[in-house]
Amino acid sequence: MTNDSSIAHIAAILREEAARLGPGARLPSSREIMRTHNVSPVTVSRAIGQLAAEGRVVSRPGSGAFVTHPQKTTGGESADLSWQTVALGDRVVDEGPVAALLAEAPDGVVPLTGGYLPPGLRPDRQLAAAAARAVRRPDAWAKPPLAGLAELRRWFADQTGGDVTAADALVVSGGQAALTHAFRALAAPGTPVLVETPTYPGALAAAKAAGLRATAVPVDASGVRPELLAEAFAVTGARVFFCQPTLHNPTGATLPPERRRQVLEVARAAGAFVIEDDYAHYLSEQPPPTLAAMDEHGTVVHVRSLTKILSPSMRVAAVIARGPAAHRLRAGQLVESFFVARPLQETALELVGSPAWRRHLAAVHAELRVRRDALAAALAARLPEEAEVHLLPAGGMHLWLRLPAGLDEDALVEAARRHGVLVSPGRMYYPSEPPGPRLRVTHAAAAHLAELDEGVRRLARAFQDLAHPDA
Repeated sequence: MTNDSSIAHIAAILREEAARLGPGARLPSSREIMRTHNVSPVTVSRAIGQLAAEGRVVSRPGSGAFVTHPQKTTGGESADLSWQTVALGDRVVDEGPVAALLAEAPDGVVPLTGGYLPPGLRPDRQLAAAAARAVRRPDAWAKPPLAGLAELRRWFADQTGGDVTAADALVVSGGQAALTHAFRALAAPGTPVLVETPTYPGALAAAKAAGLRATAVPVDASGVRPELLAEAFAVTGARVFFCQPTLHNPTGATLPPERRRQVLEVARAAGAFVIEDDYAHYLSEQPPPTLAAMDEHGTVVHVRSLTKILSPSMRVAAVIARGPAAHRLRAGQLVESFFVARPLQETALELVGSPAWRRHLAAVHAELRVRRDALAAALAARLPEEAEVHLLPAGGMHLWLRLPAGLDEDALVEAARRHGVLVSPGRMYYPSEPPGPRLRVTHAAAAHLAELDEGVRRLARAFQDLAHPDA
């Protein structure tokens, strides 16, 4: 039997060694400790286990024991959690760009960034009425079908078009969750995924969290270029392409029908999936047919959400897929979160099935059209001529600005912040080096047109600061 005093003796020696080495350092190997102190493997293992229980070291199988920095929390001192850095290993989730897009503007600051409807355009009253009806439905608080309510899945399938059926739809907790599920289901960690460049930062973050390597495919005013997509598939061997063919974020481009067919043909020839993020479908007055509706071979995994058109808290979306890909998506959802809360699904059904839905769509389209035109006019009137709007999109919430060559994008964003306006730096939309300075400016987040105009006026001041730094 191992002598407890021997364990205590070795533990005391290792405590002193840990204090001498400092945080992050590796303790001598078990074999070295056994040889130096002439003790058994069990003694060494239990001594190290005692230090681990005290929070002084953390063991990493195959690597050894590493020193942490434990501190007693008595007397009002806060705990030292630096040991977690060693335990967690390499960082794999970069939340920075997504957190920036979701940040609330401080009081007095004009938001020309963000991706949700402002309170005045949000259908809060209609949502409240729909929720009140929903919770009175039979079994409103019961467990829903794992793939989602049959009626809601059927509605999403009908909205997608083509020969999509309710059996192809999986209800998930919002568009971002849908992208996370899709990336994890369709590609193995360490493999490449093709993305438009620029593209939505949330997709880049989700791909990185799934262990994927994003490879850029250029876009122009009509969306992704099919010939370059084919070249990227050939060069990388990728089996997944992520795109936003309708009101692409951030440029606003919408892929025309002929290019949509070409994208499907290219992906089909490469034996690859296309993740179609149709996030802005309900922000377009006349959206074109979806890629999913044109797909005959199970190539497209289609994502559609109600969040953008209704409320940030309406975390209800659908992933449309067929074949083994659909099975894998359902398995991922089941393991990660079981299902979407039934009252939320019932509320969504109540709203989209009521006359308020169509009235809301019409009101949003009319208001966004006015805001888009007002923002474009204000930018043209107040900003330097070299700051050009990429295109005037047929819907959506954003305009994409090319900035004067050589302008310091980060300095402009910071100057804008000092003047009380938030804008989105272009750099975060690129998976690799950007072609030059860019900004995304949003017309939907401002409370009203007067605030929108004030935001552009403050942005113009930021341009002046950079043009005349000594003024």
